[in-house]
Order: sequence, then structure tokens, then C-alpha cells
Amino acid sequence: MSRTTREINRITGAVIAISIRLIVLALVVLLLYQGVTKGYAFGHEIFYASSVAEKPGTDKEVAVEENDSALQVARQLKDSGLITNEYSFIIQAKFFDYKVNPGAYTINTSMTSREILQMMNENTGEKEEEK
Repeated sequence: MSRTTREINRITGAVIAISIRLIVLALVVLLLYQGVTKGYAFGHEIFYASSVAEKPGTDKEVAVEENDSALQVARQLKDSGLITNEYSFIIQAKFFDYKVNPGAYTINTSMTSREILQMMNENTGEKEEEK
């Protein structure tokens, strides 16, 4: 191999190495950005609960059985279109020390997840209605 060929190979190798490092760095920055934005959105959802719909919203009936877990109730609420994220609902219940009591509830889509949790926490067995 001639000296020129070795020099070209060395420069090409350096360019490829720098390109690979830049690509890896760009991927790391992209992943960090995505992680931070998703984490912020999830935290915002927990501490600043928003409703699914604007007032006046739509009333929906939800029945919570005696042995239903918070996860089961959260999935039922999400399937009914009353909350957007079942995991933030569960974390709110644990963090703010709410209990999900059994009963039949009339829940409006304009209620926040915190308001839903407060209603379910205060229920002592009779049917509650929120207007």
C-alpha cells in the first residue's frame, strides 16, 4: 500500500469514527429530550389533573364493586372515557391518600381525576351524584 492510500484510509477512518460519535450523541440527546418531555407531561397529569371534556360534559354511570382494585377502577374509568391515563389516577390515589370505595357513581366527563377520587373517597355506600 502506498503512503497516499494509507493516509486516505486514516482520514476516512477518522471521519467515520467522528460520524458514528455524532450519531450516537444525537440519539442520546433525542432520548433524553423524549424522556424529559414525557416525564414532565406525566407529572403534570398527576399534580394538575385536567378533565376529559369541557363543561357541561356528559354524565356516565360507573359501578365499583367491593373487591375492585384501584387499577380495575382506573381501567373502567378510562374505558368509559372519564380519565385519560389510568396510571396517573392510581398514583394520585396513593399520593393524595384517597380510597376508592364501592358504590354506584354518576360521573361527569368535565370532572378531573382528583374530583372523581374525592367523590369515591367520600362515598359511604349510598349513590352519589355530581352536577
